[in-house]
This record gives sequence, C-alpha cells and structure tokens, in this order.
Amino acid sequence: AQALLNWKSSLGNHSVSSLSSWTPSPHNTTGFDSTMSPCAWYGISCNQAGSVIRINVTSVDVEGTLHKFPFSSLSNIIYMDLSVNSLFGNIPPQIGLLSNINYLDLSINRFSGIIPPEIGHLTKLEVLHLGFNGLNGSIPLEIGQLYLLREVALCLNQLRGSIPSSLGNLSKLARVYVYNNSLSGSIPPEMGNMINLEVLHMDTNFLTGPIPSTLGNLTKLRELHLFANKLNGSIPLELGNSKLLSSLSLYNNNLSGSISPILSNLTELILLYLHDNQLLGHIPDEMGNLHAMHDLKLSGNQLTGPIPSSLGNLTSLVYLRLQLNQLSGLIPRSLGDLMNLKVLLLSYNHLSGNIPIELGKIQTMDLLHLSANKLTGPIPFSFGNLTNLVYLRLSENQLSRKIPLSICNATNLSLLILSNNSLTGNLPQCLSYLSIGTIPQTFSLQSSLRTLDLSENQFEGTLPQSLVNCKNLEVLDLSNNKIVDKFPAWLGRLPNLKVLTLRSNNFNGLLDFPKVSHLFPKLHILDLSNNDFVGPLPANLIAKLEGMMNGQDGQETQKKSLYMRQEAGTRFYEASVNVTMKGKEIRLERILTIFTTIDLSHNSFQGNIPSAIGNLHFLIGLNLSHNHLVGPIPSTLGNLTNLEWLDLSSNKLSGRVPRELDDLSFLGYLDLSENQLTGPIPQEKQLSTFMGDSFRGNPGLCGTPLRNTCPSDAQPPPPPPSFFLENNTRKHGSTFDEKAVMIGYASGIVIGMSIAYVTCEIGRPKWLASKVRIVERRGAKWMKKPMQKAIKFHAGR
Repeated sequence: AQALLNWKSSLGNHSVSSLSSWTPSPHNTTGFDSTMSPCAWYGISCNQAGSVIRINVTSVDVEGTLHKFPFSSLSNIIYMDLSVNSLFGNIPPQIGLLSNINYLDLSINRFSGIIPPEIGHLTKLEVLHLGFNGLNGSIPLEIGQLYLLREVALCLNQLRGSIPSSLGNLSKLARVYVYNNSLSGSIPPEMGNMINLEVLHMDTNFLTGPIPSTLGNLTKLRELHLFANKLNGSIPLELGNSKLLSSLSLYNNNLSGSISPILSNLTELILLYLHDNQLLGHIPDEMGNLHAMHDLKLSGNQLTGPIPSSLGNLTSLVYLRLQLNQLSGLIPRSLGDLMNLKVLLLSYNHLSGNIPIELGKIQTMDLLHLSANKLTGPIPFSFGNLTNLVYLRLSENQLSRKIPLSICNATNLSLLILSNNSLTGNLPQCLSYLSIGTIPQTFSLQSSLRTLDLSENQFEGTLPQSLVNCKNLEVLDLSNNKIVDKFPAWLGRLPNLKVLTLRSNNFNGLLDFPKVSHLFPKLHILDLSNNDFVGPLPANLIAKLEGMMNGQDGQETQKKSLYMRQEAGTRFYEASVNVTMKGKEIRLERILTIFTTIDLSHNSFQGNIPSAIGNLHFLIGLNLSHNHLVGPIPSTLGNLTNLEWLDLSSNKLSGRVPRELDDLSFLGYLDLSENQLTGPIPQEKQLSTFMGDSFRGNPGLCGTPLRNTCPSDAQPPPPPPSFFLENNTRKHGSTFDEKAVMIGYASGIVIGMSIAYVTCEIGRPKWLASKVRIVERRGAKWMKKPMQKAIKFHAGR
C-alpha cells in the first residue's frame, strides 16, 4: 500500500482526484498489527491472503510515469490494466518483475521509447496490449519466449525493423495486432506455425516481399489484414485453405498476377478488399459462390474481360466496387438480383451496351456511378423505382434518346451528374433529371439537390425559374449546351450556391440585377464565358459577391475540409468543375475551398472595368478577355493580393499599365495583349517575371520585356532604394534574377494544388501524389495565416 501511495504522489493533480480512495485512512487496515491494506481502494483486488492480484485503473485520467511504480512489491499480480490514461515516459525494464502476470494492458497512453526486452520474462503472460502509444525501436525477440501468449496488440506506435521470426514459436497465439507502425522487411514464413491464429492485422506498415504461402496453414484464421504495405508477388493459392476467413484485406500493395478461382473456397468471406494493386486477368466466375459476401472491392487494378453474371448470386452483397479497371462487355442483368445492394461503382472501365433495366429493381441502392464507360441507349425507365438514390453519375458515356418520366420519383437525389452524353428527347417535369430539349419548368420545393451538372450536352430552351426552389443547391453547371435565355439573376437568391457555370451557351442581353441587398452570398466560381452578353460589366453584382470579398464561407468550410465537400445522405463527396486557368481548360476533380474565380471572357461586354472588382480580395483568377472593354485598367486591381492569374487580353483598354499590378506577388499568369495600352511597363517587382507575350499587340507599350525602348521622358520613376537587393542586375529572356525568383517562386499555390490533383486523383503516379499531399499540407497552413503573413511567406521563399 505504501509503495502504491508513493507512486500516486508522483502523479499529476488530476490523478490525485481520480485515485481519491487511495489513502492511508485508519479503516484501510487488516490483521492484528493494523498494517495498512490497499484491498478496498478503487481498482485494486486482492486474494484471500491480502496480496494485490489485480489493478484496474483504466480511463480515470491518470497522468504521470511508471518510474516509481512498485513492480517489486507486486510479485503476485496477475492482471494489470492502466489503459486509456495519460501515462508517459519509458516502460521501465522492472516490468519484467511481474512474473505471475497473465494480462497486461498499457494501451492508449503516451508511452515512448522501446519495448523493454525484459518483457520476455513474463512467461505466464496471455494478453499483451501496448498499442496506441509512441513506442519506437523494434519488436523485441524476447516476445517469442511468451509461449502462453494468446493476444498481442502493438498497433499505432512507431515501431521499426522487421517482424521477429520467433513469433512463430507462439503456437497458442490467437490474435496479433501490429498495424500502423513502420515495420519493414518480409513477413516471416514461421508465422505459418501459429496454428491457433484467428486474427492477423499487419496493415499500414512498410512490409515487402511476397505473402508467405505458409499462411495457408492457419486454418483457424478469420481475419487477415495486410493492406497498405509494399507487398508484391501473387496472392498465394494456399490462402484457399483458410476456409474460416471472413475478412481478407490486401489492398494498396503491389500484388500482381490473377485472382485465383481457389479463393471461392472461402465461403465464409464477408469482406474481400483487393483494390489498388496490379492484378490482371478476369474476375473468376467462381466468385459467385461466395454467398456470404457483404463487401467486394476490386477497383484500381488492371482487370479485363466481362463482369461475371455469377456475381448476381451474391444476394447478401451491399457494396460492389469494380471501378478503375479495364472491364469490358455488358453490365450483367443478374446484378439486378442484388436486392441488398447500396453502392454500385463500375465507372472508368470499357463497359458497353445499354444500362440494364434490372438495376431499377434494387430499391436499396443509394449510390450508382457508371461514368467514363461506353454505355449507350436510354436511361432505364425502371430508375424511377430507385427512391433511395442519393448519388447518380452517368457522365462520360454515349447515352441518348429520351429521359423517362418515371425518373421524377427519385426525389432523394443530392448529386446528379449527367455531363458528356448525347441525351435527346423531351424532358420529364421534375427536378431529378434534365435532358436534351426544353428544361422542365417544375422543380420540387423539397429538393435535396446539391450538385446539378448537365454540362456537355445539347440542352435547349430557357432555364426554369423554379430552380430557385432548390435551396440546397451548391454547384450548378450547365456549360456547353444550347440554352437560349437572359441571365438568370433570380439564381442569386439561392443561399448556398458556390459554383455557377453557364459558359458556352447562347445566353444574351444585359446582366441586369434586381436592387436587393444580397445576391449570390456564397458564390466562389462565376463562369459566364463564351456567350452573347452585352452592355457594361455588372458593377452592382460585383459589389454584392460577399464570398469573394471576405472569403468567410471558404474559411469556415476549410476548418472542416481543405476541399469543397458536399453531403449526400450519410456520405461526403468533393465537388468538381471545369475552369479556364492560364488560358487552358482544366478539369478540377476537387475544388479548394479558397478557390474563387470570375470568367466573363468571350462575350460582347462594353464600357470600363468597374473599380469595384478591387473589393473582391479573395479572388484567385480574373478573366475578362475577348470583349469590347475600354478605358484604363483600374488601379484597384492592385488590391487583389491573392490574384494568381489575370487575363484582360483582346479588348480596347487604354492608358498605362498600373504600377499597382507590380505588387501582386502571387500573380503567376498575366495576359494584357491585344489592347491599346501605352507607356512603360513597370519592372520593379512581379511584372518583371513575365515575357513579352503578356504585353504583345499594344503598339504604345515600351520597355522591357518588349523590344521597343521607351523615350527618356517616358521612363518610370525609380523605385524606392529599400526594394533593391544587393545584386540588382536584371536579365531578361529565359532566366530571371534572384529577386524575381524570390517573388515568383511560390506564387500559384492554388493553381499548383488544383492542377496537380487532376493527375493524381486516384493516387497514381505515387511519386506525384506524395508531392501533392505535401503541397496540400502547406496550402492548409497558408490558409490559416492572416493575409499579410501569407504574402510575406510567398515573397520570402
């Protein structure tokens, strides 16, 4: 008791209150000599002789170390649970003195250092839990001496080195958890000697080499998780002997070869994850024998051939994910027999033919993704039965013909993406679907729709004003259609709209806006390019774009996610959109929450550029090119300190290039070509990083980087001396001086993160994916800084 009190005295204040019953009060005595006893204390149990045999003080906020723990005084203890506390420091080697202990749990603390080899002295130990700490070093070989061990959990630490082959000596071991460490090397074949093993979780490490065929000896194995390692070779045929397996997870490795039909012997399988490997060949027909299967994920491989119709026998299946392969042929009609299916992902394959009408029988389905195939024909009439459908994506196919009226019954849709098809015919009069022809004029007041993407089709007619009832709508993309209408200013009443893309249609007339206090309060992307708008730029609209002025919504959203996310039922999805960046059309598969752009290019706007644009402080990109704008470039554009690209080309702008543009240290793309600008080009700061193409077609412009020099009376005044670096020698052409590099090196965080993600959306190539993850983390840190600090961060790189 006194030894335990000594340990208590070394703990933090919280621990004292948690262990308040640990006190030398008079009633805590036993025997004729009134020796103090801890047997009545919280968490302490004793045997009949009064010896402490159990300590259970889990989850009581004990904070401190084990340096003064009385290991030598507790030789009779058989059970000790100190888990879920705030213990820290090393695990002392004196732990090896607990010679009678059979249960030891120190998990979910803050222990660091190595696992002491003295733990091998605990020869009666049956359960060892050291997971969820900060332990490092290797797994001690001495653990192989714990022949009675039934369960070991060393997960979520920082353990390194290889897995000791001595673990193979532990024939009584039933459960092994060593996931989420930094273990390397190969899996010891000796692990196949643990004939009583039921659970083996070795995932999320750096294990290499093949999966040992000896694991097929583990006939009692129920869970085998080896995912997120660097394993290679084929899946051993011997795993077919582990007929009790219910969960086999080998994804995110470098496994190759084919999926053997022998896996069909695993009739108890509920979960099979083989995705994100390099598996080849066909999906075996024998897969249809796995009748207990609940979750089958084979996506992200190089599988070919047809989808076996035998998969329709898996009537317990809830999740079927076969996307990102090279599967071909028809979608089997038998999939319509999967009456428990919730998720069907067959996108990014080479599937052809019609969408089977039988899929409309699966009333439990809430996610259907068939994009990026070669599907033809109509959308099945039976889809009207999918009343639980939340996410429907049929984009990038060759779908055609009429849209069935029955689709109006799919009233729970949150994301509807039909882009890049050839749909024709009349439209149903409901919110759920829009197709070629006249857009329906009736929309549900109860709509849950958040994303409506109908781009790259042949829609005609006008926009129905009933769209204003879609109060949850966040993304509306109607680009590249044949819609003829005035600008739908009434969309400005949608309180959550963040992305509005109407480019490449036949919208016309003035941008006329009602005199209301709030319009488009959360809009981040406005793209009206390549239409027939005329008249002045809408200064009254620009003055009301609050989301681009204060970035408030983007900052609040960024606290939850770096990218724009949308809720669809119980899941979250990241929005995507096409934008023009640096003069090129780019598909952003994810949209940064700080991404704010305006594109009004390729119209017939006239008049001056409103100075109010300078109030949109969070604007990242601005494109007003190919219009009929006149007058000077407003100096207020210098207030757009986050601007990364600016395109004012092919207008009739006049006057000088404002020196304020030279202060835009994030600016990575500039096009002022084909205007009527005059005078010298400011060259002291950011504008010195641009080539002559940014200024061509302005006969009145002079000075570097153009060839025509300025007359002496047109030279700009010298910049303040404090700006110059020691070496102010400037070189033009293909190289920049040190100053230009320092200014421009880090500009374009948003551009870089957004474009790079297009390439590595699915994690390939892995070297680029890792680079983007680093940039994402930097971008997240940057977004949390005040604006001024962020600018200094960029300029000082």
